[in-house]
Amino acid sequence: MAMTLADLKGLTVGACVSGGLDSRTIAKVMVEAGVNVVAFSADLGQPDEKDINDIKKRMAPCGVDTVIVDLKEPMAEACFQVIEAQAMYDGGYWNSTGIARAVTTRGLIAEMKKRKCTVLVHGATGRGNDQMRFERYTNVLAPAMKVYAPWRDAELLKKFPGRTQMVEFLAQFGIQAFVGAKKKYSTDANLAGLSHEAEDLESMETSMLIVEPTMGVWPQQAPDKIEKVTVRFAKGRAVQINGKDVKPIEAMQLANKLAGRNGVGMKHALECRIIGTKSRGVYEAPGMELLGTCLRYVYQATMDRRSGLLFGQLSKLVADQIYDGRYYDPVTQAARAAIGVFSKHASGTVEVGLYKGNIFFNKLTGCKASIYNEADSSMEASNGLNPVSSQGFAEIQSVEAKMLAKAGQIASK
Repeated sequence: MAMTLADLKGLTVGACVSGGLDSRTIAKVMVEAGVNVVAFSADLGQPDEKDINDIKKRMAPCGVDTVIVDLKEPMAEACFQVIEAQAMYDGGYWNSTGIARAVTTRGLIAEMKKRKCTVLVHGATGRGNDQMRFERYTNVLAPAMKVYAPWRDAELLKKFPGRTQMVEFLAQFGIQAFVGAKKKYSTDANLAGLSHEAEDLESMETSMLIVEPTMGVWPQQAPDKIEKVTVRFAKGRAVQINGKDVKPIEAMQLANKLAGRNGVGMKHALECRIIGTKSRGVYEAPGMELLGTCLRYVYQATMDRRSGLLFGQLSKLVADQIYDGRYYDPVTQAARAAIGVFSKHASGTVEVGLYKGNIFFNKLTGCKASIYNEADSSMEASNGLNPVSSQGFAEIQSVEAKMLAKAGQIASK
């Protein structure tokens, strides 16, 4: 049965906060109800947050202390795992928000336990994906910990039908907050990328171009010159960019910068939510797109046709699991282990050209596990595959083809 505000009295809860109007309202409501509230926020390398510690300042007037948990490194590692799996969701976008929830919940729960929190409080709405992600990750990572979702609490929804009521409530305690001008859309950001949704973007007649990129520019605003980028991979992991050795967090930051300024990684999606509805979003993930595309070029050289088929199925499975809040499930980890069989051969250096949202393949070198042989594929005379030997294969193929036709299973007109 769902927890209510009354159930929290006297308990110590860990509230996941962003420092926004919703977070401050929820925190103050719980404090006034006699709840011991400790606020938590994850530092995921958000490109839209100038100083993550500002969240502490915004939350302090509500009577709560905020713990900022540095999760940039585990977030960068998660980005690498997603890239290795080529895990993209509906519309082919990198699921930056989905994987961030896995990292955030695991990181915050560990800190909540240290402070004796017995309930995790999240501010996700009752119509989106994040409520399910936060709840399920709490269930699998800390089954004894309860979850309170204030925006599914009927009494709170009745008391705060809109932002105006929240501002008025906080004003009673001398806490300044403003409704502000109506936003065109809302954003959620981390090291992997930014998602834009809601407000004006809910209309399918609204162009995705209303979004103002945070991590880069639109292609039409990018330089009129191709920028060359080289990425060296070792077993499916980017270890060097433009000749510089990089750790995961450095790789993501540099890739975001390089691809962002060239308008790479802007995607539109009309995706299927966990709860069955559809949601329209505009996503920017320049670094993921750059590194993911480069790794794909290596995979194309190292995988045979059947490996590619299985990899594609595993990739979709992992993508769906991330989206559904099931990243730590056994089936996801089994799929990732299988993907590791393919990625252990994915070593080599890729050079690409970035130009106005495009990624052009230039060359692949140092890929010892490549099964591509120029001599076999050449249309010219070579020491590769003997063209005459293909005659027997063609004849064998013809046996089945002719029998299907003779049996009338294939229409001739």
